[in-house]
Amino acid sequence: MRIIGHEGEQLGIMSLPRALDLARSENLDLVEVSPMAQPPVCKILDYGRFKYEQTRKEREARKTQKTQTLKEMRLRPKIGQHDLDFKTKLILDFLEEGDKVKVAVNFRGRENAHPEIGRQVLEEVARRLQGKGQVERSPLLEGRSMSMIVSPLPQKTGPRPQREQQAPSANPPPAPAPQPAGAGAAPAQPTQTSQS
Repeated sequence: MRIIGHEGEQLGIMSLPRALDLARSENLDLVEVSPMAQPPVCKILDYGRFKYEQTRKEREARKTQKTQTLKEMRLRPKIGQHDLDFKTKLILDFLEEGDKVKVAVNFRGRENAHPEIGRQVLEEVARRLQGKGQVERSPLLEGRSMSMIVSPLPQKTGPRPQREQQAPSANPPPAPAPQPAGAGAAPAQPTQTSQS
């Protein structure tokens, strides 16, 4: 197996008993870091410190990642125009925070006989969210409510194209084309001034 020292130096290929003796002589542990390599790679290190550093890195990674939650917005089939505007604005706020939103239309009494009205309300919400969110699950009737799930648009990451990074300039004058010497170019004539 290939052995790496505790300071990152390559110690070469050696047998397991010899590597264990070397690790014990330095009061450190022998840890297999790449078992699939040919030959396997082991590193001499303090295993307790190694585990501590690993859990600290995982904790830091968890702090920076955004957990996506599912919010719910309830509507009625006979919702007013202003109420629909307000609820749509709230849904947009949830989407901007990176959360998914379950938009549900709840039916009561005789409203259950006309699920198409609830579908129209959900389609209107989807139309208003176009370009700001995407419908992940289309309207689906479940018992006395019809719901759809809207998720935020995926974030575009990565380097921007080169032409967008450069600031546009105000049409610079074209550079004059170089001409070879003696190719039809007349030499400059000195000008004479007459004195009177």
